[in-house]
Amino acid sequence: MSVPFLDCTSLTPECPVEATIYGYRPSLPANALFLTLNLLCALFSLIFGIRYRTWTYMLGLTSGVIIQSIGYIGRILMYINPWNTTGFTIQIALLIIGPAFISASIYLTLKHFVLAFGERYSILKAKFYTWGFITADVISIVLQAAGGAIAASGQEPDTQQLGGDVMLAGIVWQVVSLAGFGGLGSLYFVRVLRNREELSGEQIRIAKEKKFRAFLVGIGLAYTTILIRCIYRIPELASGWRGELMRCEVDFVVLDSVMTAVAVVVLTFLHPGFCFPAMANEQHSKREIATGKSLDESESTSEDEGAARGKRSESV
Repeated sequence: MSVPFLDCTSLTPECPVEATIYGYRPSLPANALFLTLNLLCALFSLIFGIRYRTWTYMLGLTSGVIIQSIGYIGRILMYINPWNTTGFTIQIALLIIGPAFISASIYLTLKHFVLAFGERYSILKAKFYTWGFITADVISIVLQAAGGAIAASGQEPDTQQLGGDVMLAGIVWQVVSLAGFGGLGSLYFVRVLRNREELSGEQIRIAKEKKFRAFLVGIGLAYTTILIRCIYRIPELASGWRGELMRCEVDFVVLDSVMTAVAVVVLTFLHPGFCFPAMANEQHSKREIATGKSLDESESTSEDEGAARGKRSESV
């Protein structure tokens, strides 16, 4: 909020909505819709996560959706009073960092794809995908949260701009992380397809399942929409607090709210618990992580052991 309007606390002829940072009164129907949608997804994410014991997936997705929900409450407060600093603080901080938590649930899937179809097609060990990208995500969250706090607490334009710049750094870092994830994931699946004749019967069965293919498409769609949202945020923040993009609610709704809504709906209802059981099978995952073997390697070991037992029987 600019210096000439520091004393503004509500809409008056001297404090018009055009003088606020956004220059508009947030839409009540739109924000109520996205609030309701996020709350429903949070509920179902908890139910599915507990039912199928996908704890880390549930933690990332549910945390992100709840954070998004609180952010939309902040925008509703700004509908009631566009000069509401509490509402502004809530929405600028939480709607910025929420998608980073949602991204974490996407990052987790690549490890399980690698465990299911074989580490030999991957340039990294399966566990490194989780640790690497989650670490990158934490850095992004810290930068965005710090920037949001600085921007929300500052009344001077310079302080607000500093906060915006820190948030921008966090968003750029998130885009870089997403791009890296997309590149490594694409490379892995290209290698699997090129060597599909080497896949075991169980791996072929998984790959042919309609539910698994729907899950794979869903992950791709969620990844794309989150990436679009992050790319939109870069010029929005780079243009400054009263830039043209920041003061256009239609752009925000389409390129931020709708994009994240698509991602959370897909990630919630194309749940790995029933679309990709290998990810939901806690004992299966723990066994493979402990032995360092993926599904195909475990089957190969079992076959070798069976053959060895057969030879011993013949010798007897």
